Amino acid sequence: MARKGSVLREFPILVIVALAVSLVIKTFLVQFFYIPSGSMENTLQINDRVAVNKVPFLSQSIHRGDVVVFRDPANWLPEPYAQSQNSIIEKVKEGFVLVGILPNPAKQYLVKRVIGVAGDNIVAKDGVITINGKTTSEPYIFAGNKPSEMDFNVTVPSGKVWVMGDHRGASADSRYHQDDVNNGFVPVSKITGRAFAVIWPVKNFGIIESHNPIK
Repeated sequence: MARKGSVLREFPILVIVALAVSLVIKTFLVQFFYIPSGSMENTLQINDRVAVNKVPFLSQSIHRGDVVVFRDPANWLPEPYAQSQNSIIEKVKEGFVLVGILPNPAKQYLVKRVIGVAGDNIVAKDGVITINGKTTSEPYIFAGNKPSEMDFNVTVPSGKVWVMGDHRGASADSRYHQDDVNNGFVPVSKITGRAFAVIWPVKNFGIIESHNPIK
């Protein structure tokens, strides 16, 4: 009987410790995100859940070819959808947000591939992309898509990156936001981390590899 009472007294402590560990993991190690669109097909599928590495000493910097999750830099996305009226569902969602299973719905996120980093000159002309004068190789691009239907010539400033979706024909990426406050570039400070694995659904489970478009 005494043992049962001891377990009951310890249970709240165990819950608090579990929540604290979850918060540490969310803040410093790994966070999970949901893929709502087809802009990264076929690398990522609609409804995939991905794990994002946030550990500074494992991802010392953002590299060309990394798949990254980042905060909406300049109203790229529409306003968030209205919350459910079901208070129980909302409380459950808030709990998932707290421990990092779901992202904060008040903070909108996108996932794209880094095509250019600070100092890179990226030129798209007649469907061909070059970076610093070198022809690119992008095997991850959605079948049937050109590297870019839109011509552009940009040089990435310090502290920013140029991003594009792997499904070039269905991605409103840096190309389409060149008139915003960042000229289409994404501030590195907005990047949450590098997506490194699909964790759900099981049939899509696998590592998300970086692929530098120039060698």
